Amino acid sequence: MDLDTTQLFALAAALGWASGLRLYAVVFLTGLAGALGWVDLPAGLRVLQQPLLLGASGLMLAVEFFADKVPGLDSLWDMVQTFIRIPAGALLAAAVFGGDQASWALVAGLMGGTLAATSHVAKATTRAAVNTSPEPFSNIGLSLLGDAAVPTMLWLSWEHPGWFFAGLAAALLLAIVLTVLLARFLRSLIRRLRGAATQGV
Repeated sequence: MDLDTTQLFALAAALGWASGLRLYAVVFLTGLAGALGWVDLPAGLRVLQQPLLLGASGLMLAVEFFADKVPGLDSLWDMVQTFIRIPAGALLAAAVFGGDQASWALVAGLMGGTLAATSHVAKATTRAAVNTSPEPFSNIGLSLLGDAAVPTMLWLSWEHPGWFFAGLAAALLLAIVLTVLLARFLRSLIRRLRGAATQGV
């Protein structure tokens, strides 16, 4: 299946947004789709379907899958991934258009980096807030939701770009609202903990 211009933009946006949630799932699933012939990947992304890269991204996908289910470890993982997910989201989005269309690649890269940053910050803030609860089930539920969202959004970008953009708009709105509300909650919690520590001393 060849991708038209709308699908290319949808794919660039999907790669950027989803990289902020599950970078290694994005790399593995995109490469796998290309390797199996489900999608004719743009030239800049064909490196993802190489067996060595598929193996490495599959291994990291497995590591991330389990790390993301453990309260505390998930937030530590997100902290480290801050320096990887955002630039990777920008690079993957830019690669959709490649060097032959430098202007479009720059636009896609900026869009991809911004979307990766937005989804990553929303995810990290949400998981940090959820980790304040002693029970592990909400944490695992949120992680599984992220696991399902990535392939769903990638598939929509390939098959139904219009629905993808609608879903992306809703996801961005939710991300902004969650980030603002949960950041306030975490600041309030930190102030209370500091106050309790001061009184204890």
